[in-house]
Amino acid sequence: MIHDIEPHILRNEYKNIKPQEKDLCIWFSKGEVLLSKDTECPFPTFEEVSKIKPSLSDRLFEEAEYLFQIDNQSFFLWINDNLEELTTEYQFEKQEIFRTLKPKHYAFAGITACQLYRFKLNNRYCGRCGKEMKHSLTERAYTCDACSKVTYPTISPAIIVAITNGDRLLLTRYARGNYKRYGLVAGFVEVGETFEETVKREVMEEVGLKIKNIRYYKSQPWSFSDSMMIGFYADLDGDDKVTLQEDELAEATWFSRDEIPYNESSISIAQELIENFRNGNHAEMI
Repeated sequence: MIHDIEPHILRNEYKNIKPQEKDLCIWFSKGEVLLSKDTECPFPTFEEVSKIKPSLSDRLFEEAEYLFQIDNQSFFLWINDNLEELTTEYQFEKQEIFRTLKPKHYAFAGITACQLYRFKLNNRYCGRCGKEMKHSLTERAYTCDACSKVTYPTISPAIIVAITNGDRLLLTRYARGNYKRYGLVAGFVEVGETFEETVKREVMEEVGLKIKNIRYYKSQPWSFSDSMMIGFYADLDGDDKVTLQEDELAEATWFSRDEIPYNESSISIAQELIENFRNGNHAEMI
């Protein structure tokens, strides 16, 4: 999965520090991120960014905000939208590039930075009183001096469940969005629900099935949607006829192990749940 970056280690405790020349700059412009076209490390150092736009050097070092470290390498966020197209070895890319970027620890750094970029954009002004928000000096949070509101990064819990019926697995495809590959039933946790209750509700809502033997698999931070994905296996309980929630899903089909379409991506918990079933490893969860 995308967060499995061993032997590298994410160190996400907040530090109130300014960047140094050799630190890495994750530069966002109008929702896109600056990446190298050629080098093994896709992110420029602050020294390199200073050479790209010398006139912005002072602002760069003053405005950049600390994000995290991977191993002993520090990453910082910088936002500057008012730029013409660059004519260097770097170019701005859409955030979806982190689904396929290599090496994987840089992909994880990049998409995690995207989540914190949205956190900053969405909290420039206080949602309670409308005054300007400032980054806390002591923790990863934005604070309002006027009304003392404190806001932390959005992390929305969501379940994802592999529904099995003997030697068959239920795969789904979304009705909306650009992602057209097969996946699994998934959905956000509602107020007052346990994860297991969410699993039952989402399965009934999306495909009209009853399930039993719900068992936890593992979790995954999923910064593409500011989520924490909680993975489960569950067994069909009764009739296997699907009643599709058509505004959510375009398809929900039972596949035997040898019929499951292959997906070369390994970044998501969905694909790991599916591959475990294909290979018979899900039996360890019973």
